[in-house]
Amino acid sequence: MGGGSDTVVGEALTARVTVDEQGTVTGWNDGAQRLLGYAAEQTVGRPAATLLAEPPAVGDLPPLARLPRWHGTLAVRHRDGRRLETRVLAHHRTPDHGARDWLLVSAVGGERPRPDDEALVRRGFLDSPCCATSVYDTDLRFRGSNRRGQGVLGLSDDDLRGLRLSDVLAPPVAEKVERGMRRALETGEPQYLENHSRGPGETREHAWSVQVYRLQDPEGRVLGVASTGHDRTEEYCARKRLQLIAEAGRRIGSTLDVTRTAQELADVLVPELADFISVDLLTSFYEEGDGPVAEQAGGPLVLRRVAHQSVLPDIPEAAVEPGGEGEYPAGSPPAESIRSGRAQRYLVTDPAVADWVARDPLRASRVRDFGFHSVMTVPLSARGVTLGVAVFVRHRHPDAFQRDDLVLAEELAARAAVCIDNARRYTRERGTAVTLQRSLLPRRMPEQSAVEAAFRYLPAGARAGVGGDWFDVIPLSGARVALVVGDVVGHGVHASATMGRLRTAVRTLADIDLPPDELLTHLDDLVGRLATEAEGTEDEPGSDGSGAGATCLYTVYDPVSRRCTSARAGHPLPAVVSPDGTVELLDLPAGPPLGLGGLPFESIETELPEGSLLVLYTDGLVASRDDDLDDGVARLRRALTTPAASVDALCDTVLARVLPHRPVDDVALLVARTRALDASQVAVWDVVPAPAAVAETRKNVAARLEAWGLTEAAFVTELIVSELVTNAIRHAEPPIQLRLIRDRTLICEVSDASGTAPHMRRARTYDEGGRGLLLVAQLTQRWGTRPCARGKTIWAEQSVEGAAEGLWPT
Repeated sequence: MGGGSDTVVGEALTARVTVDEQGTVTGWNDGAQRLLGYAAEQTVGRPAATLLAEPPAVGDLPPLARLPRWHGTLAVRHRDGRRLETRVLAHHRTPDHGARDWLLVSAVGGERPRPDDEALVRRGFLDSPCCATSVYDTDLRFRGSNRRGQGVLGLSDDDLRGLRLSDVLAPPVAEKVERGMRRALETGEPQYLENHSRGPGETREHAWSVQVYRLQDPEGRVLGVASTGHDRTEEYCARKRLQLIAEAGRRIGSTLDVTRTAQELADVLVPELADFISVDLLTSFYEEGDGPVAEQAGGPLVLRRVAHQSVLPDIPEAAVEPGGEGEYPAGSPPAESIRSGRAQRYLVTDPAVADWVARDPLRASRVRDFGFHSVMTVPLSARGVTLGVAVFVRHRHPDAFQRDDLVLAEELAARAAVCIDNARRYTRERGTAVTLQRSLLPRRMPEQSAVEAAFRYLPAGARAGVGGDWFDVIPLSGARVALVVGDVVGHGVHASATMGRLRTAVRTLADIDLPPDELLTHLDDLVGRLATEAEGTEDEPGSDGSGAGATCLYTVYDPVSRRCTSARAGHPLPAVVSPDGTVELLDLPAGPPLGLGGLPFESIETELPEGSLLVLYTDGLVASRDDDLDDGVARLRRALTTPAASVDALCDTVLARVLPHRPVDDVALLVARTRALDASQVAVWDVVPAPAAVAETRKNVAARLEAWGLTEAAFVTELIVSELVTNAIRHAEPPIQLRLIRDRTLICEVSDASGTAPHMRRARTYDEGGRGLLLVAQLTQRWGTRPCARGKTIWAEQSVEGAAEGLWPT
């Protein structure tokens, strides 16, 4: 900044001085020395005020500290004492060293106009390479244009003079500009216009930003009007590309469907980028495996048409219909883009296109009939795998594809390819999850007499994925039945696998006849362990990161007592429909969801009239994003009041009335109509805890079997009863009770007050006991023990011909 050799041509013609915030001169150049006569060493470090001829009036200076720049006239003192008035432009700035200062500049010479200034300005106007300017008289007739204006119009001033713009350019652009001219002449207000036009002899359309303004002399006399146009084509195209990218981001990938995603790509880019687009995928895309694989180089590729779009109705340009397959020979542009992984631009006259089309008469006729002239082939690649190719064609648009068009097509195709690959992966995982889930859910209702049951399972929509809902009907001892509905947190293979483990656990726990509250406690422990095992597996395939967690409703119905014992773990309340059609929600304690651990569950016992309906379901039936849970429950209650010919028909009615649209979550629905065993099908005896009572008990059993018409089963039944009653008398505590139930099987039950469960053991040769339970196991279809409120019950079932004859409808 100080003195020294000039680094810029003519630097000495500008006086440059820097002053810090304290008013001290910190820089002085040769121009300042020429202006005031002081050398740099004489001024740097001195107060700048000493250079002034007189201090400026306070009112003449604005608050400089807040200004980025100031300009005005200062009176300064030359070294020889002369007073000079000079125009000063001062910049308030922050240099690289960070301290604020002022840069003051002033022209040393040349302040006064020169004779050739006007010619210089005129030459700059006429030779402007970027601004097309034309001048018109008050009749809107051409009087002159600069070089750029003449170039745009394709005519010289001599050719244009006296003509109107509408004589030179076609409507509607010329008419729009002339309307702006008239308005500018009438109002004196500048007019701003934007238009898109193709100049004479040009093939590319340009975007113009036009300013129209009135011309008048110093006395205010109107001379004419001028139009100044700036070519904004590149900016306009860039803006359109950004808008297209934004639109593509909004529209492409709206679903997890391969065909829909491919069609979205084609729909977005026609006609904005191309006149015809086809999207083809490798046939191996649809096969099982890690991903599609292109055949070896040298051979043709077989591609399946997934989607296409055209500016013409019915897409007549297409040589392959959606769903159809086409063979693309080696060397053809689509095949080369797939194998090389690179996007390419072609003219139809290029050898690669010409040779390909020449081999295919149908494609040759399409090229000829529709006038194809420019082609782009863009591979669809995602995660390092090429899935297929998109082909872009122009025949209506006059311009060939440019490099920017190819870059845009690559970006949008890459986005679509990721969405297509996501859809492929999702479809494959969903198929696996659905197969797994169906294999784990019951396919038909087991044979039992306690209830008439029907079920429905409805998978969620595509976005949610397969969930972990399940249901079950489990026959229990004593003609009872367990009804189960559960819901695992999350979706996908992980949720389906967890559901399978929980369903197996429930069946295992049900087999040992645990009460509902105890069963849920054991299930809660299992879910907690599964959650611990799942920690750190969030990124594994099939895991949605939701961990383990579930809700469950478990209820046991006894057709002998017509009592229903239920408990729930964070699950929706079951509905009960009485025989008169009244619908109520069974008032059960909520219980915590499974997996929290350490919190109790509570069972509630309810007596149900014969013919009542028990309705169990998962929250997907009544809960949605759009409706309140209470609204869904209200719809369910209304649907359950609708008469139905059967429980199976009632399931359909419920789904139709409660779920008008496809659910966003899995839905499991289980409907059971209760039955009751007639008193004549049950016989009960209190047994005196004495050995002599065994003979009396056998006698009573034989008489009852004869009354039931089951005399052929008497011998085996008497042996079973004798063993069970004898064991109870010897090893258990009174009271002892024997119960026979004539159901689909003949059931013998012996109850006592002892909590000790019996077990089989291997008796030695000379042991007098130890063979009773082994004998019972050999003579019966199945046997077991279950806990009671006080003591236990040992039961055994025999498959006896005629035991259930006439008891239940088939």
